[in-house]
Amino acid sequence: MRLNRILLSAALTVVALVVQVSILARLQLPGAVPDLLLLTVLALAMVYGPTGGSLVGFGAGLLADLAPPADHAVGRYALVLCVVGYLAGLAKPEGGKLRSATGPLVVVVGAAIGSTLLYAGVGALVGDTAARDVGLGGLLFTASLYDLILAPFTVPLIMALARRGEHDPVADASGGPSGGDVAAGWLSAGGPGLAIGRQRGGLRARAMKSRVARAGRIKGVKRL
Repeated sequence: MRLNRILLSAALTVVALVVQVSILARLQLPGAVPDLLLLTVLALAMVYGPTGGSLVGFGAGLLADLAPPADHAVGRYALVLCVVGYLAGLAKPEGGKLRSATGPLVVVVGAAIGSTLLYAGVGALVGDTAARDVGLGGLLFTASLYDLILAPFTVPLIMALARRGEHDPVADASGGPSGGDVAAGWLSAGGPGLAIGRQRGGLRARAMKSRVARAGRIKGVKRL
């Protein structure tokens, strides 16, 4: 991976892990904990591809394994996120454009279910039966639900940051929120702040056109 990818991935991973441990894990929601770290890995994998996604997933999982209050064997979540990152990277479209949010949302649900099952499976191999005691069905449902709710607010932003960080030509050609990729599509639909920004941008463009037109008329008078 290139240096800018490594630095950006590391920064986003650390932020996601801190938010997940210090905020999301303290919400005491029933069932699973919203997995912001998983969503970060998915978003980066859908930009960097399978190889980059697996490396980001391994690094993020290893960091989660070492971060307190870790109560499982080191390397367990690293293996899970490495596999998930690779598979999510396969969902990166040819040319980098996604025409709707359906694909990424399917990836999020599949990753939430797959990571929970894989984590529980690896735990069963090493003698950890906590998932079975809590109730695997409830964990699968709540993990999918929480991640699906959180995804529209995190995945498009992380994808946009990743593409901007590496000067992705697809992101540059799309011209921001008006482009065809899913990150731009989600961001363009998000909130009054973006709408106000677009309105201000339109007003500035119209004002510039008006000044250019007046300058042209003045020059024409001077030539007469």
